[in-house]
Amino acid sequence: MKKFGDKLGEGFRVGLIHLAPVLASVTVGFLCAYLLFASHIELYSITPFSGDPAGSLGNAMYFVVLVGFGATVLFSLLKRGSHRLIAIVTGFSLATATFLLSFVYFSAVLTLFCLSLIEVLVPTSIMLTAFTCYIIFKTRSRVGDFLVVLLGGALGAFLGACVPTLSAVLILCFLAVYDAFAVYRGPVGKIAREGLEKFRGLSFSFREIHMGLGDLTFYSMLVGHMLIYFGSLPCLASVAGILMGCFLAFKMLEKGGVFPGLPFPIAFGLVFGFLVVWLLGFLAGLMG
Repeated sequence: MKKFGDKLGEGFRVGLIHLAPVLASVTVGFLCAYLLFASHIELYSITPFSGDPAGSLGNAMYFVVLVGFGATVLFSLLKRGSHRLIAIVTGFSLATATFLLSFVYFSAVLTLFCLSLIEVLVPTSIMLTAFTCYIIFKTRSRVGDFLVVLLGGALGAFLGACVPTLSAVLILCFLAVYDAFAVYRGPVGKIAREGLEKFRGLSFSFREIHMGLGDLTFYSMLVGHMLIYFGSLPCLASVAGILMGCFLAFKMLEKGGVFPGLPFPIAFGLVFGFLVVWLLGFLAGLMG
């Protein structure tokens, strides 16, 4: 994941408008998660270990290692000036994710409407993948940034649907801690200071703020998981927590150029979401 902000002007002041990309991404995550839930499409766990406490801990470490390794590789390539290789790596990663998500969500739509058009899934997904990569890597337009926001929401919802609850909570917590370390001491902060704009497809900018695709993905992972496993009220509470955490993180950017994008939003999102889960359970116990 990446951090918030880079090279902000001295007169930068945060406003509610800066939450627009986050709100758009988690809204997409909400809709995608609802589609997966309503279609009853068969999904498989993407974690290497079981959902028991020991396995969940292993899953969290697995995600942190993957994210840390990816950030280290990208930083090494950046320091060597291998911009062409960076473009190849990021392009391949984005194309793979876009094709997978296109296939899954188109399958969900067909299943929802009881349609049997399996033969069009692959070519449709290929065309959408080609279009997305062309816009992001060739046009360098605001449309490309918007597509990154949509991808973050769709990818996060998919992850949230495919990861057991304890694993999801630990993954998000571990990544939030790693994000804080990586921004100030690790490769993420170094990448940010070199310029996130060099990583098309993995970041976007909006009103002087640079954000990473990973931040949006893990926000939507929390939102999608809460919707599918706990319902709409806990999900909305998590959205409120994420937005509050993002606003606080943006406020920190008024004092400095970089700030980790996960700790505040994930902490507030988890607390708000599970507080509502507890309250609903408590009220159900009183009424029962």
